[in-house]
Amino acid sequence: MNILIKSATIIDPKSEFHNTTQDILIENGTISKITNSIKNKNNYQEIKLDNLHISQGWFDSSVCFGEPGFEERETIKNGLKTAAAAGFTAVALNANTHPVLDSNSDITFVNAKSQHNAVTLLPIGALTIGSKGEDLAELYDMNSAGAIAFYDYKKPISNPNLMKIALLYASNFDGLVCSFPQENKISGHGVMNENITSTSLGLKGNPALAEELQIARDLFLLEYTGGKLHIPTISTATSVALIREAKKKKLDVTCSAAIHNLYFTDAALTDFNTHFKVLPPLRTQEDVAALIEGIKDGTVDMVTSDHNPIDVEQKKIEFDHAEYGTIGLESAFGALQTIFTTKKTIDVLTKGRARFALEQTPIEIGNKVNMTLFNPNAKYTFSKKDIVSKSKNTIFEGETLKGKVYGIIANNKISLNQ
Repeated sequence: MNILIKSATIIDPKSEFHNTTQDILIENGTISKITNSIKNKNNYQEIKLDNLHISQGWFDSSVCFGEPGFEERETIKNGLKTAAAAGFTAVALNANTHPVLDSNSDITFVNAKSQHNAVTLLPIGALTIGSKGEDLAELYDMNSAGAIAFYDYKKPISNPNLMKIALLYASNFDGLVCSFPQENKISGHGVMNENITSTSLGLKGNPALAEELQIARDLFLLEYTGGKLHIPTISTATSVALIREAKKKKLDVTCSAAIHNLYFTDAALTDFNTHFKVLPPLRTQEDVAALIEGIKDGTVDMVTSDHNPIDVEQKKIEFDHAEYGTIGLESAFGALQTIFTTKKTIDVLTKGRARFALEQTPIEIGNKVNMTLFNPNAKYTFSKKDIVSKSKNTIFEGETLKGKVYGIIANNKISLNQ
């Protein structure tokens, strides 16, 4: 792959060319030259785009594609196409499948299905067999097959001893355990945040306490075991405070927040639109502010689209019975740009790589190219025409977003949006 990129502003604090506008020559998938002006002597493919910016390739720590078992929602092939169009060069795939990804052969299967793609798919194995929360899955075998972490997607581990054993066992091979922050006996049948809004709408509430109790428990277990813990998609102000204190104690814990939990509050549910039914639920403005502050000070380590395609039959029904989840890859960059500066947006879209032990590739001469191309200033109204996913259950439809993705260059391949 040989490409000449013209007049690109580089956003990469790890590069000596950070915040400069350069021409970039890529030969055989490697950056061979970066300078103010490069002539296209060999007639390489040339990329010259309006207000072109580039950064290290983005990473999403929580996506679902459906396959195997839910191909009507999304396939691995189209899911990776969606990720590329959204600017992500690597995505971590949840075990939200049927059968659940809980063995060496399951991890091998999804790895094989994702080969020869610009986007790298990184499977997360289930923490327990069948994600039933009863017995540990084959963690070491899945790790050997390429699983980067272990997580029962959106299913909390109710047995504290099982979580303790998981943390202890995974520490033998430096494995990363993920724990969904919800205490089911407290959350009950709640379908939205427990607040004045849930009372006025007559919907059962899922209190912030359900999340915070589970996080407090897991942090105590982590302190006891000394393992590695990642808490995905936290949503409350107290959760941020708990993790901030745990980090002060030097516990090996990280967390993420879903982009929609940074953008919307529970007030958005007043018309019972099931696209807004997500887990954890949308919370209050105070919670949103605390999450954003947590991202700014480093307490919240990364953001995720928490991309979860759901077929229309599971969304176009009564709110109580609708499935949780929204797609989010295509809207991720544009939504974040309405909250943070471009520099901070790129930071939170790339820093998750370190936690999942993924290679980081600064935009420097001699490095393999792994980059995202974008225009940070373009404003547009997000609509169904912007969706590449098979499922269309987006929480961001009709929202004014800022920033358009041009595509990615990674794995010796180029994928540009039309």
